Parts: sequence; C-alpha cells; structure tokens
Amino acid sequence: MSDAWLSRPDLLRTEGFIAGRWEESDTRYDVLNPATGACLARVTQHGAEAATRAVDAASAALAAWSATTASERAAILRRWHELVLESAEDLARLMTAEQGKPLAEARGEVAYAASFLLWFAEEARRVYGSVIPGNAPTRRLTVIRQPVGVVAAITPWNFPAAMITRKVAPALAVGCTVVLKPSELTPLSALALAHLGAEAGVPPGVFNVVSGEAPAIGEVLTGDPRVRKFSFTGSTAVGKMLAAKCMATVKRVSLELGGNAPFIVFDDADIDAAVSGAIASKFRNSGQTCVCANRFLVQDGIYDRFAAALARKVGMLNAGDGLAGASDQGPLINAAAVAKVERHCADAVERGARILARGQVSGPPEGHFARATLLVDVAPDALLVREETFGPLAGLIRFDHEEEAIRLANDTPAGLAAYLFTADHSRATRVSEALEYGMVGLNTGLISTEVAPFGGIKESGFGREGSQFGIDDYVSIKLVVAEIAPA
Repeated sequence: MSDAWLSRPDLLRTEGFIAGRWEESDTRYDVLNPATGACLARVTQHGAEAATRAVDAASAALAAWSATTASERAAILRRWHELVLESAEDLARLMTAEQGKPLAEARGEVAYAASFLLWFAEEARRVYGSVIPGNAPTRRLTVIRQPVGVVAAITPWNFPAAMITRKVAPALAVGCTVVLKPSELTPLSALALAHLGAEAGVPPGVFNVVSGEAPAIGEVLTGDPRVRKFSFTGSTAVGKMLAAKCMATVKRVSLELGGNAPFIVFDDADIDAAVSGAIASKFRNSGQTCVCANRFLVQDGIYDRFAAALARKVGMLNAGDGLAGASDQGPLINAAAVAKVERHCADAVERGARILARGQVSGPPEGHFARATLLVDVAPDALLVREETFGPLAGLIRFDHEEEAIRLANDTPAGLAAYLFTADHSRATRVSEALEYGMVGLNTGLISTEVAPFGGIKESGFGREGSQFGIDDYVSIKLVVAEIAPA
C-alpha cells in the first residue's frame, strides 16, 4: 500500500529497530487492514537471533542511560510527547488502518498514549528514597530506588499505541532500557512510535522493537537472564505460560490479563447515565478491550426500562471502515474474533436468551465486521457469562437483591474491572468494596486515565500501570546501612 495517505510518509516503517538502527530481514509478513482485507505493509519478521541482539543493545545502553539525570530523561520524554501530538493525525490513520477502530477513537488513543509520556516525564523527578531513623547512635539507614534493569515488554493489538507508552514511559523515566515486542497484527503503530522516540533523542539501544515470530521472541525475552523485568498485556492463558518461564531467572513480572467485567445496574440508578455508561464500556473499540463490560446484571425493578433504552442505542450503532467515513464501530481484528462473538450469541439463544436489538454494518464484505447485539434473559451459565467475549455482544441478566448481584459479579476467576450504577451512597460504598476487582467504575463506564493505577487481581494479573504507582514495577529498593564512627 502506498504511504501517500500520510502527511509524514516516513512514519510508515517496516523494519525492526535495534540499537538505534532500522534492520531489514529476508523474511517478511503481511499486515492486513481488518476492515478491507488489504495488505498495508510487509513487515520484517524477526526471531530469536534479532531478539537476542535487541537484548544485547538494551544491556549495553543500560549503564549510560541509568546514569543520566532525571531531568535529562524527562526532557526526552517531553519532546517525545510533543512529537506524538504533532503527528497525531498520521498516527491515528495508521492505527485505524491496522487495528480497525474508528478514526475518532484512534485520535483519542493517540492522545492517551501521549499522556503517559508527559506524565512519566514529570514523575521521573519524583523517584524518591528515604532515610530511616537508625537502630543505633552510629547507624544511618538509607533507602534508594534504582532502575530494575533491562525491561522486556509484550503489548497487544487492541490498543497498539497506548499499551506501549504505558509500559515504556515509566521504564525510561527511571533509567531502564526496553525491548518491545508488539503484536504482529499491529506493528506499524509501534514502529512509528520508535521513529518519533529516536527523533526526540532516545539514545540508541534504550528502546528497541522486534516483531515477528512470537514464540521465538518470547523465549528470548523470558529466558535471557539480562532481562530483569518482564511486562505483558494479553490473554490469561499466554500470560500464565510466559510468567512461568520468567521464574527460571526470577524476573520481576507484571501481568495485565483478561477480564470478565460485570456491569451492575440497581433499581435506583439513573437510567440515562447507566445506558450511556453501558455504550461507552461495552461498545468502545467494538468491544475489544479487557475492561469492557462483559455481563450486565440488572435489578428486576429497572430491568425492562433499562433494556428498552439500551436497545434504542444499540440499534443505532453502525460498523464500518474507519478510513472511509464516519462510523460508530470498526471491524473486529480477524475472522476468529467474529466467530467467537457469533458462537457466544448462538449459545445464549440456545439457552433461552432473546435478541432485542442489533446494529448495522456498512463496511465492505471483506472486512471482519460484527453487528452490535443486545440479548435479554441470558442464562447464568451461558458462554458469554463464563468467558470474555471481546466483541460487541451485550447480554442482560436479572437479579433480585444486592447480595445476589455481588455473588454473581464475583463468580469468575477474573478480577480486572467492574462497574455499578446506583444513587444510594451507602450501597455504592458497600458494593464497591465487596467487588473482587482491581478497578471499579461507579456511575461511569470509563475508568482509564494516565493519572490512575490500572491493573487487576485474581487471574487478571498483578502490578499497576499509570499514575504514581506505575513507577514501582520498574525500580528496585536498595538499603544502605552505614556505620558512622563516633566523634
């Protein structure tokens, strides 16, 4: 595909980025537009050898980068932030082309990605230590926080820019170096960010990108002892496997894995607010987010009115090609994703659910489109209740009382995000504290921001990204005990 559709054609990179150099390979793979099936680019396919060289580069650059001052690192991150915003439209078009989300959502993600660069530029100056009162008159106890070392990061396709800066920005801010492996479905956003990072002054070897053979690259990043921190966002099954491999060299690990978010609507909720929250939470990115509402638990007294109001909104949603004109939703990432949505819908109907509303599709037949769909009277044992659908399918389940809602909401091994809508302040406190999730949206369907910690509990992972807490996973705490000679 021609790069003439970008105002900065140089942002369309197809090579790997190692030690500050763009590297070709004899082997390439196709990056496809999920809305049209067209080939966007043929990207260098790297494997174990390139991943090892990327770790070599990150390891070699570590000492010099960690020796720079916080102010120097902050200045580079701020410049990177500025360059991302200056190229926001091109980055958004790249993202829509390779991932599929509507252009308006892609623009929003670019701004969100840039926000992590600015936030952690500011946090770089605040990596404080402490002095502990000595346990003896001649003792001085000092605690310092130092960069953990080389960081390996594996990011997903659903947010191909923001998931990168959310990991890379805090790592660079504290003095770590990074090897990134983006999803092979959406490498173009990652390579464009690397290009802008180099323009901003990120030194060679400090940020490296390899894409291609996921198992081979993963073996290197989890097995090389020079990698001291491993960060992964993706499926629970893959995250468990990668974390187990990391234990052979006892790496620091952070995982942001799958969710199964409940969306609870109590009888006293504001229906309009709850419907708006449901649309924002469930149908953003065509339902392809780990914090999407996956199960709608609606109290008896409001069930029918909420269902009717939500049905009106769902029926208006249109899925199309984000680069061809305005649309509410884009395609799903591939045919397998569409098949999963269809399987979950069919299973629910077989168990007694009814289709109350469906949206429209205006995209080309070659695209991986799924109609937004609302189901009512879903059985508690339906697949869409037990599994993460990751698509634009919403299913409503009735409940009678507060204790039942909490029990149904917590009945899952996942623990990433949950949502509840109520006007009762006491109930809001009780239920928020009773929900077994790392994040709770109270009377809102949107919970992600660079200033707040993002992460889950139970089988949704551990560690936090964003906010002041996002630094913690990239630093080691060192105690210095000094014996002071008496006067």
